[in-house]
Amino acid sequence: MQIRIFAKRAALSALGLVLALGLYLGYLQLSGNFHEILPGKFYRSAQLSSEDLGRAIDTYHIKTVINLRGTNTGHSWYDDEVAVTQAHGAKHIDFGISALKELTPEKSMALVALMRDAEGPLLIHCRGGADRTGLASVMYLQQIAGVDEETAEWQLTPLYGHINLPFLGAYAMDDTWEQFEKLIGLPS
Repeated sequence: MQIRIFAKRAALSALGLVLALGLYLGYLQLSGNFHEILPGKFYRSAQLSSEDLGRAIDTYHIKTVINLRGTNTGHSWYDDEVAVTQAHGAKHIDFGISALKELTPEKSMALVALMRDAEGPLLIHCRGGADRTGLASVMYLQQIAGVDEETAEWQLTPLYGHINLPFLGAYAMDDTWEQFEKLIGLPS
């Protein structure tokens, strides 16, 4: 009898955790998943509405917006983003990557170089602000800001909406980071 009660409580607890995680991930999407990672230097987000993007550029004095979704001329979200970025005096840069494919070492190095050379403060985003943006954020923190590896890796966690389970397609971002760590000589 005790085992049955324990199993029921454990199942209810697990269900509660899954529900809480789902609510949190939903909140991140509804809120734009905007985070100030290094005040005055680096910000990350999901695809923001025109109003939210303009407000973020003005509030945080963003100089460069890096779009990880790639060039999408003719799509309203893209055309609006380019127009708002220009109207608010920031530079717009496209660097298209897929959350479902590992980056080559060359593409990883190019992303780091782009973030290092872009005028800051930077806002970097993808559609959901979780997977591609998480990878870019961990690279920025570790390679450019000099943050320790363990702290930087928090950027690729559910805290920012990234679910790092090996059977999910977005795990390619975790695999990319692991390969990049080897490339730059960090223990992984």
